[in-house]
Amino acid sequence: MKPSPKQIALERIQIILKEAQSNILSDPELAQKQASLAKRISTKYRVRLPYDIRMQFCKKCKSFIPPGVNARIRVGRSTLKSIRITCRFCNHTYRKVIVQPK
Repeated sequence: MKPSPKQIALERIQIILKEAQSNILSDPELAQKQASLAKRISTKYRVRLPYDIRMQFCKKCKSFIPPGVNARIRVGRSTLKSIRITCRFCNHTYRKVIVQPK
């Protein structure tokens, strides 16, 4: 049985993003192009990206921001524990709340 187009698209997205992560330090422009290609494939085939892949894109400017390279990640020090991710392209900061077990 042939795999569905959505399954093939998801596999290709994962391959392209893995290549983009390996190229981010040596050739950042190529990595951005590869990441935008992966994003376009996901919109064309209506594939929802997994959470770990979605976290690597800025919510404001939609650029590829792997942690430590184009994004600054800080841990919040308040009573509500959260991770603050700042895009280095547009300086947009968004927070991810860390759920603490009781």
